[in-house]
Amino acid sequence: MSKTIKMIDIGKDFSRYPAGRFTTDGPHNGELFRNSILIPALNDEQQFTIELDDTAGYGSSFLEESFGGLIRQGISLEKIKKLMTLHSDDESLIEEINDYMDEAESE
Repeated sequence: MSKTIKMIDIGKDFSRYPAGRFTTDGPHNGELFRNSILIPALNDEQQFTIELDDTAGYGSSFLEESFGGLIRQGISLEKIKKLMTLHSDDESLIEEINDYMDEAESE
């Protein structure tokens, strides 16, 4: 029996209009997404997939704070890559997110 991998769809589970880095930047910001969705999902120690395609688009500040911010919060890149899979029809979006995490890791 295969286990079901949890799916987190940003557009459905968070906002179709994610934007901004910090809570002061608006209601659907990267800091809130990281703290309320990504960190709890990683703390569950179960594999999950992030669906990136159901939004109106992303600002770099949202993506950098959400995903690069995980590293700055003390979560290892190894743990993130073991548990989290990114899905998008736009491969460059996945590359951008991976770049933000790699850059935060090297800081």
